[in-house]
Amino acid sequence: MRFGRLADWLAWQETLHPRTIDLGLDRVESVHRRLAAPGPAPATITVAGTNGKGSSVAYLSAILRAQGYRVGSYTSPHLLRYNERICIDGEAVGDVTICRAFADIDDARGDTTLSFFEFGTLAALDIFARERVDVQVLEVGLGGRLDAVNIIDADVVLVTSIGIDHEEWLGDSREAIGLEKAGVMRHGRPAVIADPEPPESMLAHADRLSVDLRVIGRDFDFREASAGWSWRSRTVRVDDLPLPPLGGTHQLRNAAGALQAIDLIAGLLPVTESAIRAGLSEARLCGRFQVVPGDNPIVMDVAHNVQAVGVLAAQLREHFPARRLHAVFALMRDKDQIGVVTQMKDLITAWYLPRLQVPRAATPEQLRDVLRSSGVERVECGFSRVSDAVAAARAEAAAGDPIVVFGSFFLIAEYLAQDGRSIG
Repeated sequence: MRFGRLADWLAWQETLHPRTIDLGLDRVESVHRRLAAPGPAPATITVAGTNGKGSSVAYLSAILRAQGYRVGSYTSPHLLRYNERICIDGEAVGDVTICRAFADIDDARGDTTLSFFEFGTLAALDIFARERVDVQVLEVGLGGRLDAVNIIDADVVLVTSIGIDHEEWLGDSREAIGLEKAGVMRHGRPAVIADPEPPESMLAHADRLSVDLRVIGRDFDFREASAGWSWRSRTVRVDDLPLPPLGGTHQLRNAAGALQAIDLIAGLLPVTESAIRAGLSEARLCGRFQVVPGDNPIVMDVAHNVQAVGVLAAQLREHFPARRLHAVFALMRDKDQIGVVTQMKDLITAWYLPRLQVPRAATPEQLRDVLRSSGVERVECGFSRVSDAVAAARAEAAAGDPIVVFGSFFLIAEYLAQDGRSIG
């Protein structure tokens, strides 16, 4: 084994391949064939989309676990520990298990170089196969067609909302991005689209492949009520479902898509209504409108593109009307900074900009200039730690006024680590 510690494996992987992101399936597919994991492959649900993937994986995994299936879930990025990416029955796998998988991949790859994400994807697939999970729920990392997850032919595909993100890799329009996301679909197999306005490119691609397609608003839908919600498909209707802990109408849309995916895979993995109810009630996901109560509630959200931040803004208006909001904000350089700020600027009283310990991050000074050019006056920089920025916001906020920590997975991760909070 090349390394005995997970941290050393991860540091080495970051230097192995010349490009951090290198979309394409040839290298990772060839190594996957050489791994030759034992036993039959588990059933596979692949989740693609711009926003809502993590929530959808959480719903799918919780419902399938409630039914008694052994469930592997693969997501990215992580918040506090790399192990969060690879879970079995809701628990992150241990360092030893991941290191063994990395060693097997290292032996199998020969002189083929792999990116950090490709190593992780292969490790998840290898672990799930060896642990004999019944079903693996795989979240696409970037796009779909050329993402490493796409080496697996899914039994059912769930596509969540489509927005503008990662334009340098996927294109600068919903039509271009939608076509890339649709690349995870397979000929004649079922797929679900949970975006109420799906790009025509995605629908056309599904038609070319004769996909057994279900589209929200056309083939399935949901209706919210005061104390619950209902879901219906072409053949089934379920009423009085519990509202999931992940709040917001958009989360019901994600849950509705998950239910349709489960309905389409019922021939492989039957699920009862009681398991659906239990799973919806138990689903958890850190950093999605996560509210920590207190004199000044902390709202943590990993929203980092225009579509996701627009949803966050709507939730803040609904949950904190007439309150003065203070924002602790950071964003990566490659994101639509002006678009994100435009969604939030009328809601926020003051902005606090910490310096993230991430090379890709926009500097506080860059974000300050964007904010001021957008007409924002109250902006504070000079915080070397996220927790210092939160403390400064708390010192200025009146009792009851929320502090919104948003803009990046890295921002939430640093805050959780510095503040000593656990995830979940």
